[in-house]
Amino acid sequence: MTAAFKVVAVQVATISLLAMSLLPSRGPARPNGEHDFDFEIGSWKTHISRLRRPLSGDTTWLEYEGTSVVKPVWSGRANSVELEVDGPGGRHIQGLSLRLYNPRSRQWSLNFVNAAVGTMSVPTVGEFKNGRGEFFDWEEYDGRMILVRNVWKDITPTSCRFEQSYSDDGGRTWELNWVATDTRIRDEPSPPANTGSHDFDFEIGSWKVENSRLLNPLTDSARWIHFEGTSVARKVWNGRAVLLELASNPPSGHSEGLILRTYDPLAHQWNVTFASSRGGVLSPPAIGGFRKGRGEFYNLERLDDGRTVLARSVLSAITHTSYRLVSAYSADGGKTWQDTWRSVHTRVSD
Repeated sequence: MTAAFKVVAVQVATISLLAMSLLPSRGPARPNGEHDFDFEIGSWKTHISRLRRPLSGDTTWLEYEGTSVVKPVWSGRANSVELEVDGPGGRHIQGLSLRLYNPRSRQWSLNFVNAAVGTMSVPTVGEFKNGRGEFFDWEEYDGRMILVRNVWKDITPTSCRFEQSYSDDGGRTWELNWVATDTRIRDEPSPPANTGSHDFDFEIGSWKVENSRLLNPLTDSARWIHFEGTSVARKVWNGRAVLLELASNPPSGHSEGLILRTYDPLAHQWNVTFASSRGGVLSPPAIGGFRKGRGEFYNLERLDDGRTVLARSVLSAITHTSYRLVSAYSADGGKTWQDTWRSVHTRVSD
């Protein structure tokens, strides 16, 4: 969750380093935090108080009422949060958070997207200690770069409290600007009618996948490896996003991944991000859309040799029971392309 739901373009690496520097020192023996957010699984009534203009001397607070629904995904290694609240002046806010656990650093990265924009925010990074979760990032607010701290506290089986604070003096002082008090409710809220894009509806369900990957792309190598896998796709966020859970068995050993696809209603494009179970951090998004039954998505990727190249993923030959995915790299700005990944998906009976 970010202030005023702004999406800022800040390098992920810088934020991660900053967040880690703000966290308390830790000894060598640290517990596995993969289940830190289990307390929040379920449906909640939420009351939100938001400071109208942080860091300005303003003392006016705005009140919102709504619900949040937290679900485990990716075999429990991640969870999604669907937020829907109403505030002053008929303002209606819908947001989706995806929280990923990094087993190496034993930290969480929290990623947020607002339905009005559809673009994932920079991650907020942190962890739980003694029943209290603290998470930090570095954001632009009112033209300035500031520190942001998110805190979960007062956690019980039926209630919890979330606080967001800003600091414009490097963390010496903090101003509270957002408070969410959540109370558990028994039943799932009835979702509103889905008004998002249906481009990926064909993919909902379970699939068998035949994968081929080029070793050492953009070299003279022509060696491909072939291996099988599976993918399971389902709608989240009342149909405005799609989550894919991937598993495969390449020669290097069992691998699992998670793909989140969110739709930007303003740009009429999809943002596609990926996380590996080994890292637990979302990649920068690949962006694109569908035309005449063919989906094309582009981003920049960094190769093992340090080069940054243009990357393209294409979904084609789409039917109810099969489709094809081909990924390629270009080292000359898109003039020529070399296929690096090919996969054929065949639907499995649900």
